Amino acid sequence: MKIGSEDRKKLILAGSLGVLALGTMIYEFAGSGSDAPSAAPAPTTTVRQATPSPVAAHVSNAALDPALHPEGMEAAEALLYTGSGRNIFLAGSEPAANIPIPRPIVSPRTPAQPQPISNPGPPPPPPIDLRFFGTEQRQGGSRQAFFLKGDDVFLASEGEIVGRRYKVGTISANSAQVTDLTNNNTQLLPLVQQ
Repeated sequence: MKIGSEDRKKLILAGSLGVLALGTMIYEFAGSGSDAPSAAPAPTTTVRQATPSPVAAHVSNAALDPALHPEGMEAAEALLYTGSGRNIFLAGSEPAANIPIPRPIVSPRTPAQPQPISNPGPPPPPPIDLRFFGTEQRQGGSRQAFFLKGDDVFLASEGEIVGRRYKVGTISANSAQVTDLTNNNTQLLPLVQQ
């Protein structure tokens, strides 16, 4: 019987998984030592009596007692605060009745009347982002213009559309008329020297 490379890989994988499962079982049964689980030692706790004083100087976790102590609560409820009229948050402040309140020196400001907003109309259209940098005269007498947008260079005659957005109008030696078709904005682009 001949074993192919596919069957050999499956056989090696199954053998390694079997060895791993056998090792896990041995570890689980041999590691415990006995059938009864080992008991952890019980933690020792000490209970302290709370002092009847309503204010404790220092409380640690060991001294906390969850029982209610009514004598401490009665002592805290019996305290009555009788203020002297001074601000307890400011050291050395006088009672509120003796502090003079200063009069304002200037009269309060009246709010300025808002200016009516003039309607400036719609915002101007954005400038056309083409640069006109030259012309070429064809044999038939028609003139073509060179336009630059980013890294793209366009060569267009009158009436042609450049960059799927701009329509070229009249072309002269020093300027070109271009219309932005998205907002019907026509601008005259001057010749830019490179």
